[in-house]
Amino acid sequence: MYDVIILGCGVVGAAAAYQLARYPLRVAVLEAQNDVANGTTKANSAIIHAGYDPEPGTLMAKLNVEGNAMAGDICQKLNVPFARVGSLVLAFDQPDLATLRTLYDRGITNGVPGLELWDAQQVHQREPNLNPRVMGALYAPTAGIVDPWQYALAMAEVAVTNGVELHRSAPVTAISPMEGGYAVTTPKGVFQGRYVFNAAGVFADQVHKLLEPVDYRITPNRGEYYLMDKSQHEQVSHVVFQCPNQTSKGVLVAPTIHGNLIVGPNAQPVEDRLDLGNTAQGLDFVRTQAQRSVPGLNFRENIRNFAGLRANSTRRDFILEESANHPGFFDLAGIKSPGLASAAAIGKWACERILEKEPGLEPREDFVDQRTHVVFHTLSPQEKNALIAQDPRYGRVICRCETVTEGEIVSALHSPIPPYTINGVKRRCNAGMGRCQGGFCGPRVQAILARELGLDPCAVLLDQEGTYVLTGETKIQGGDAHV
Repeated sequence: MYDVIILGCGVVGAAAAYQLARYPLRVAVLEAQNDVANGTTKANSAIIHAGYDPEPGTLMAKLNVEGNAMAGDICQKLNVPFARVGSLVLAFDQPDLATLRTLYDRGITNGVPGLELWDAQQVHQREPNLNPRVMGALYAPTAGIVDPWQYALAMAEVAVTNGVELHRSAPVTAISPMEGGYAVTTPKGVFQGRYVFNAAGVFADQVHKLLEPVDYRITPNRGEYYLMDKSQHEQVSHVVFQCPNQTSKGVLVAPTIHGNLIVGPNAQPVEDRLDLGNTAQGLDFVRTQAQRSVPGLNFRENIRNFAGLRANSTRRDFILEESANHPGFFDLAGIKSPGLASAAAIGKWACERILEKEPGLEPREDFVDQRTHVVFHTLSPQEKNALIAQDPRYGRVICRCETVTEGEIVSALHSPIPPYTINGVKRRCNAGMGRCQGGFCGPRVQAILARELGLDPCAVLLDQEGTYVLTGETKIQGGDAHV
């Protein structure tokens, strides 16, 4: 029997596993999809929010600020790209200026460090490409940008390195109480655990219903985005928001950690929990709103559109609680924005609940809290030459747009949580993330996947189950796949 079973390996499930791995516990993570971080964690604004937006006294307020501070330390230890670029909330009129004062006071109450209210001159001096009509801004220096899937993956990899078991393609179909814990049924078998954490994202309420009736409902909310080419990166140097509304923090314009510019999202309630489609109406709204902040945005330099789902719920706050009728079953649910920023602190919260249940538990002395992740193009010429001398595959560029080498891809394919798909490689190495969006490197990544994992090229998937790229007879020539 496992001590703890975690349902879901998005950034919240990964953070819980990362914290629990510090203790002598037998932990299993059950992920419904064929890779980690493949839901909301994969498609969001990639922002570590400062914490001025949540209502004081809520879990959101407490865990946002705590998680923001933890994120910087974790990213540094685990080699995850992260930068505290700071954020600005813009005011275009007098009501907006009043809103900024409210957000400032709220942030001070929440314990957000370094907040400042800037006048128009300060704003335009720091961000000259903003709309001349901007009258002021709230500046939050602790806001940051991160690679969200690398953040989740890094915590999950460290957990696995320290003995946590990860089972992918293992959706939960039943949960039953049993003596001393719970039996969790999946297509990969029945897992028995003393404690269960439900971190199933937009499916959290449905997973909870497998055990008992639930008094909340997840109401997915879709946000659509533009990912702009690196030519647009210098439009802004901060994360730029408009004043928040009831459903979102507004359309943002922000640099990404990889040198692109991200624009979005809108906020559209959807019934289908797998609805990641883009719409002309939604993208038109995003474009119009973004140009209100940054009029000079050139949307002809857009290289990709995508959408993500927020796990909004019928409650205003995060749902972090133990079942009243089934002790040992915990929800980590309704993790909407600022969920990414709060994730590390939510993981800590989950670990603290187990320590309350097991008061004599002491941390492991052999816990490995580090991770190596080579990004070839960031190395010095001397470091590159040394690496190529050690492994010539680092001298072969596979993705020209992002300068990703074969060595990086092969390393990912033999990591603690190897990718099984082309997009899994993309999330780990950035191959296919550039201007051509995999048009050049996609077949080469596919061939490397087939070679390293011993697969027929026709069995290599683009992303989720069923997303086959090839369906005909293939042959391998010079490391590339040819139909």
